[in-house]
Amino acid sequence: MPQTAAIISGIQRMVLYETRARLFLVGSNHAETKHRVLKIDRTEPKDLVIIDDKHVYNQHEVRELLGRLDLGNRTKMGQKGSSGLSRAVLAYGIVGFVRFLEGYYIVLITKRRKMADIGGHSIYKIEDTTMIYIPNDSVRVSHPDEARYVRIFQNVDLSSNFYFSYSYDLSHSLQYNLTLLQRPYEPWSAAAPSAEEEVHAQGKQDSFDIFEDEGLPTQVVYGLRNEPYYKYVWNGKLFERVKDIVHPDWLMYIIHGFCGQSKLLIYGRPVHITLIARRSSKFAGTRFLKRGANCEGDVANEVETEQIVHDASIMSFTAGSYSSYVQVRGSVPLYWSQDISTMMPKPPIRLDQADPYANIAALHFDQMLQRFGSPIIILNLVKKREKRKHEKILSEELYPAVINLNQFLPPDHRIDYIAWDMARYTKSKLCNVLDRLSMIAENVVKRTGFFINRSDFYCHTLRPDDRWRDVGGSVTSTGRLQTGVLRTNCVDCLDRTNTAQFMVGKCALAYQLYALGMIDKPKLQFDTDCVRLFEELYEDHGDTLSLQYGGSQLVHRVKTYRKIAPWTQHSKDIMQTLSRYYSNAFSDADRQDAINLFLQVYQPSDGKPHLWELPTDFYLHQKSTMALQHNRRSYTFWWSEGVLSYLPVPYDEVACEETMKTVKVKRMNQFDESVDIYTEFFKPYELTSFDETFCISKTNSARELMPKTLGVDPSPFTVRKPEETGKSVLGKSSKEETVLQRKTAASAPPPPSEEAISSTSEDDSEEDRDDEGPVSQRSTPIKLLTESGESSRTQEQVMKEPYGHNLAECPAEEDLLIYESLPLLHDRPNILFLCSFISAFREPVSRFKDDSIYAVSLPQVDRRSHEMFDSHVMTGQGQVRALCREDMMMYREYVKNRYM
Repeated sequence: MPQTAAIISGIQRMVLYETRARLFLVGSNHAETKHRVLKIDRTEPKDLVIIDDKHVYNQHEVRELLGRLDLGNRTKMGQKGSSGLSRAVLAYGIVGFVRFLEGYYIVLITKRRKMADIGGHSIYKIEDTTMIYIPNDSVRVSHPDEARYVRIFQNVDLSSNFYFSYSYDLSHSLQYNLTLLQRPYEPWSAAAPSAEEEVHAQGKQDSFDIFEDEGLPTQVVYGLRNEPYYKYVWNGKLFERVKDIVHPDWLMYIIHGFCGQSKLLIYGRPVHITLIARRSSKFAGTRFLKRGANCEGDVANEVETEQIVHDASIMSFTAGSYSSYVQVRGSVPLYWSQDISTMMPKPPIRLDQADPYANIAALHFDQMLQRFGSPIIILNLVKKREKRKHEKILSEELYPAVINLNQFLPPDHRIDYIAWDMARYTKSKLCNVLDRLSMIAENVVKRTGFFINRSDFYCHTLRPDDRWRDVGGSVTSTGRLQTGVLRTNCVDCLDRTNTAQFMVGKCALAYQLYALGMIDKPKLQFDTDCVRLFEELYEDHGDTLSLQYGGSQLVHRVKTYRKIAPWTQHSKDIMQTLSRYYSNAFSDADRQDAINLFLQVYQPSDGKPHLWELPTDFYLHQKSTMALQHNRRSYTFWWSEGVLSYLPVPYDEVACEETMKTVKVKRMNQFDESVDIYTEFFKPYELTSFDETFCISKTNSARELMPKTLGVDPSPFTVRKPEETGKSVLGKSSKEETVLQRKTAASAPPPPSEEAISSTSEDDSEEDRDDEGPVSQRSTPIKLLTESGESSRTQEQVMKEPYGHNLAECPAEEDLLIYESLPLLHDRPNILFLCSFISAFREPVSRFKDDSIYAVSLPQVDRRSHEMFDSHVMTGQGQVRALCREDMMMYREYVKNRYM
């Protein structure tokens, strides 16, 4: 079967040229070998007229075209000063086309920054955009409210956490993208080519195949172009007018959320850890203005978080090792809200509509079954005991809804419900919150499993782990699939949810590294370089999502629940709480209007109330409430057709007739630029600087976290004290503190256990006070010695670290005798002197009877050794001898003595 590959977008760089009558958008691939031209009419005041030139130009042809356009649009023939074609903007992609009350605007990406690479596919963050009005000023019909709509639209800061890729589908998970490449595509590849493909084939008459002259068959690859998952696409509505007119290379879908990548070095072996968060564009908004769910089952603050771990020493998706784990957060799927008119820090929760048959929850979990499969596990972190009912109202409604839906599902695929009052456990001094979360995480990961694109290592059979045997999911011939997902929620889905997701992600990370053969047991401890790297990623992830929804960064972090946060963190928490309250009270309404306008939930038009005149946006997000439903869903068979037949595997990842409609298949040459990921990633035609490459600038565990002292275990899985990390060493500027760090590293006590660290914070604060004091008992003698010059004691310490010996000491008498005898051996190479020299030492240096090259007898090899050697040679040639009973007994005894 031919290989499959995702089609790389042929438009990664574009230049906008303008005349009085038209805009010409010239797009090219990164190597600038293929060009496409998009013509936009500027004479229509309120309509969007776009002509997509189907021809693919080379560099010479596009220069001739631009020259003819320049010459044809000059005001006077031969007048070079007044050019008819002017270059306006250099861009890297189109965000979309939008219209308010006048004509259309085009939004272009003018600046980008690389944030991650997965299998050679680069992920970029939008750094800057520009918004250009299309119609010419001569035909423009002005409207007094146009400028206000433009300001509201631009309140959505596109330079803040919007991401895109030219070759990787960010709206889908890694599991979906890789399983898509493994489907059989022969039945779908025999379709007749489209008119555009025929035009493209005619334009490639000058090209040739290097294998034709040799009589070799052309290496065929199936190029795949998949429809995105529009729930996580934020500019899907901005392309609605043009997606059926223009070539798919012009359409670049963006996601909103978070993307971060760090490099974990395991004794020099690079492992990339990537965190991608996709925020839903359905029922999107700010904290108090978007709560619960809408009538279509979309919930507020819904974010899909995916952690990807892959061995970066091999880049290819087909040959490399890749693993991912997905979890979801989202508001409680009920009709509920909070009244913000009272100006209270915690407005009362109210249930807006009764839903006795859990219709809204059914719509929501139906979406999850289609995308993730089963089991769906709910981790509800809201409070259970309160003096006045507040959060408890949500639990009392959610649990009966889950019970009602489960009675119609098969027992193997029912929704699991876990309710745990995390806030109450946090206040208790006898309970460790993270230990309890670790137990829940272990249970969840064993139920859902995780994705990996390779089969188990043989070392997993040699050294079996009981926890590894219990891991769930779907085991295939090529690896494992994650079936089901954990859905975590509290009230805001911010602080508690982020800590719970971190603990589940930490547990899944251990299994991922174990599956990739990086660690010997699927267990990671706190205060290791690996977990600190992962914790920093999750804190950035949590801060970003909290700013988007709540208006401030996280208030409670992982260190807060570990009870090791410094006392200064309390003042920061207070400031973040005030910032969140201010944002919710004064700026959330404007942000909500901007989101509604950007997502085209509200589309301005004449004769319609303006966006700022609406008393509420309830009916904008609850569209089905404006009309009677003719086809009411069943209350008992509440899932979509065909979903249950494939469970626990998600329906979206099954190669059936319905799901294949979203995939376009094209037969291509293996060396075509559209599927050549090597050229796309390394760009051999481009001059690059090593210091400016993305691999150098990303966070590195060896550079950022590993101690810079000698004699310390460089493994990222070794538990370290807080002062032993690389960041604390780099932060000290004085030479004395550096010497002190070196001195105390070798004599440091063993690191504390996980329970001892997470129990209290008083001991840590006392140690910090001792270390940060201006004069301490440990640092005083070193400071005195370094002030008066390099003393012998300091020199001993400095010399002994790199060499293992103090070079200032006089060598031993035996060492001197050996050293003085070496020149004599060179001058008199006779056997008698050699034998007399060796006999001077008590310890023998050889096991032969006569230590002479003339008197060495050959060792005797018995028949059994000969057979063992022949068997070893046959095994290397692929001819394995059948194991006898003695071999099996010997192997079992070896395993028992070595590992049990």
